[in-house]
Amino acid sequence: MDLSSEISDLSVNMARTEALRDSAVLRLSEAENEVLRLRGETELLERVADLFRILIDREVIDNAKTAQNLLTEGLQAVFDDLDISVRSEVDIQRGKVSVDLITVEKHGDGTVTEGLSTEASGGSVSTVESILLRIVVLTRRGLRPILLLDESLAAVAERYVPRVGQFLSLVANRLGLDILAVSHNPVIVEAADQAYRISKANGEAIFKRIRTGKP
Repeated sequence: MDLSSEISDLSVNMARTEALRDSAVLRLSEAENEVLRLRGETELLERVADLFRILIDREVIDNAKTAQNLLTEGLQAVFDDLDISVRSEVDIQRGKVSVDLITVEKHGDGTVTEGLSTEASGGSVSTVESILLRIVVLTRRGLRPILLLDESLAAVAERYVPRVGQFLSLVANRLGLDILAVSHNPVIVEAADQAYRISKANGEAIFKRIRTGKP
């Protein structure tokens, strides 16, 4: 191969190498731009996630206050012979918000009993609080305004059942809430706008409307 042929081959190889270099530089530049774009998106997503965490935490705190107020109002309406209320305690650990609902009962001798709502003051209070918390969830989450109670009031002491029925009727009317309760307690039946007795005949459920004291 003569010198001119070698120079020609070198020129071709150099041109090819320069083309590969330019292509590599272009891809590197595009990759760097993509990295910058992804970093920007990552930062944006992190900020959005932080914002959502803040909004969720605020909603949790607001819901805790709503639950606290509704539980206190409900308990005082039902248990009119008790000095009872609910206090919400908000705790933030490792960036997470937790809420405890504390039932507070003041006694005639000046002593105060406090405990978690699920533990304090016996089954009557816990049952009413459970129902009220479900109402809070329905209203705050915009869910279908219907509450289903299947013998849910069985644990309530008999002397409080009439006031529970009256309070639930008041809440239903105030919030536009439908409450479907299954109960063997005639006091609950009397508090209902409409009541039906269910019997079984020939393997079928028969619904018979019962007239109550309400028009």
